Amino acid sequence: MGRITSSKKQLKGDPRHNSLLASKFINCLMLDGKKTVAQKVFYDALEEISRRGESEDLAPIEVFEQAVENIKPYIEVRSKRVGGASYQVPMQVNRARQQSLAIRWLLDAVRDKKGRPMHLKLADEILAGYKKEGVAYTKRENTHRMADANKAFAHFAW
Repeated sequence: MGRITSSKKQLKGDPRHNSLLASKFINCLMLDGKKTVAQKVFYDALEEISRRGESEDLAPIEVFEQAVENIKPYIEVRSKRVGGASYQVPMQVNRARQQSLAIRWLLDAVRDKKGRPMHLKLADEILAGYKKEGVAYTKRENTHRMADANKAFAHFAW
């Protein structure tokens, strides 16, 4: 009963910006429990964003938050079996899943690119998400497009 799970209650804001989103992102970025490495990558990426100065007088952390906001999907398709046939049924995505999908897509996009330091790739993808472009944003658009295409099956969503 008294087991500690990695829940929202456990999550503390990150050391620099006291942002829960940044803290969650760093945890997802982290590999093999190396949190300091993950933090360094994340903060270096934020510094790179501020160095490029493409965001109109927004702090880099705000650019990151806006990018995640832009990447969040609002609707997705789920498989539903009805009478022996599988339908792709469009469904609303709840808030927690929106955030975790956005973070996952961002990290997948960054990890798929090869041959450059992680913090530079991350800075690129965050800026791309902020401008509503890039791999992670495209993934969101495709998800929305799929849901739109399968609107006919919406009545199976119960």
